[in-house]
Amino acid sequence: MPTSKEFAIRLDDRPGTLGKVCRTLADRGVNILAFQASPAEGKSLVRMVVDNPTTAKTVFDSEHLSPTEVEVAQVKLPHRPGELARAAIRLGEANININYCYCGIEPGTNASLLIFGVAEAGKAASILEQAGAKAKST
Repeated sequence: MPTSKEFAIRLDDRPGTLGKVCRTLADRGVNILAFQASPAEGKSLVRMVVDNPTTAKTVFDSEHLSPTEVEVAQVKLPHRPGELARAAIRLGEANININYCYCGIEPGTNASLLIFGVAEAGKAASILEQAGAKAKST
């Protein structure tokens, strides 16, 4: 599985701010594939992977949101017990620390898509691809 560009933005922690950003993305035809939000220092830290990073960046910039962009590892795994454990163990065995993780949906298939925020996204993506291939064959 590939690496993906993830955007992290900080929003005011008040009603309607997230909806406004998501509506603006949708109006520009950007689909959010994976998403996570959590409180951080009086704001909301929002991380997302989208299907059109170029347009999303334009939207964020036009809204003065100053997005942070990082590469993250992603993997599609079967929806059954033990799959997250398998992926996390494989990364641990390769001495790759998982800084954060969240889920989304793969376009077209609606399969679970796991996003891993790690220091070595390319290496992690290769390991996760192997884990995903093993999961499919069992």
